[in-house]
Amino acid sequence: MTAALRLAALGLVALTPPALADNGFDVVTLGARGGLEGGNLSAFLIQPHGDPRAVTCDAGAIVNGIRVADEKGAFDAVELPAESDYTRVGHVFTDVIRGYFISHSHLDHIAGLIVGSPDDSAKPIYGLPSVLGNIESTYFNWVAWPNFGKSGTEPHLGKYDYIALAPGEPVEVANTAITATAFPLSHGGVESTAFLFESGGDSILCFGDTGPDSVEGGEHLATIWQAVAEQAKSGALKAIVIESSYTSDRPDNLLFGHLTPKHILAELGKLADLAGGPQALAGLPVVISHIKYQIKQGELPQVTILNELEAGNDLGVRFIIPEQGMSWHFDARD
Repeated sequence: MTAALRLAALGLVALTPPALADNGFDVVTLGARGGLEGGNLSAFLIQPHGDPRAVTCDAGAIVNGIRVADEKGAFDAVELPAESDYTRVGHVFTDVIRGYFISHSHLDHIAGLIVGSPDDSAKPIYGLPSVLGNIESTYFNWVAWPNFGKSGTEPHLGKYDYIALAPGEPVEVANTAITATAFPLSHGGVESTAFLFESGGDSILCFGDTGPDSVEGGEHLATIWQAVAEQAKSGALKAIVIESSYTSDRPDNLLFGHLTPKHILAELGKLADLAGGPQALAGLPVVISHIKYQIKQGELPQVTILNELEAGNDLGVRFIIPEQGMSWHFDARD
């Protein structure tokens, strides 16, 4: 990676807007961090390229993320309806986003949805049954927050439908051109989720928090790699969003259900093997989410993590370190 690309990946200089095409997905980083930095917590807006209807993968930051992204030009192409009373930020919040996909109910993955709910529009919340149950009982319970759902503690304000997802079963996302499939993950004993979003023959895979199978037990990641291997081989898989909360010097017994660069490289190697060999993923964008905000002096973890990933990158993938407000059009691999 050149110095310019490295700085761009860290959000220190602007990336040249990608050329428009008819395929793939547009992705906006609404929240890049995993904990500590309120207003910049895990959330990605995902939409088929050229389609004004989007969903989010997690919702740690919503309105603040939209505001920052709008200031960086991510929504310059969004046109307000002539009759709208909203700002562009309000329009993206209430109309462009057509549903929330929540990987798990930890606060840093849902805070933006909760605090924005009084002014949100009615839309679905998608998740595994355990995740939806936790949202209903922990947040929308008239103790932590008013109940904006359609079930649970009464009275029901009725803004959000809960759409329970069955593992491995695709569902059409209401009022969008997206089909989504949920895959369970293990996050230190908590059930988390990866979502495969598909549209027009293209796909993007977005992970919530997860530890590696070798630490968590089971075959959650192995199941996902099996499911997407053919898409990775054909090029239909346009990008992966996956977490690395810590640098590789973090011992396995202190991962608390997270990944590090060494584990990411090992897992991507497994996908490459299933997809046809070491270069099967060459050029595939891999966005590294959920890096912890650093409050101690020293090299930023995003710099260390990028260096560690690049040092072991014999697969030829394109690692990206996102900053809040950054956006991409993922289509052809380069």
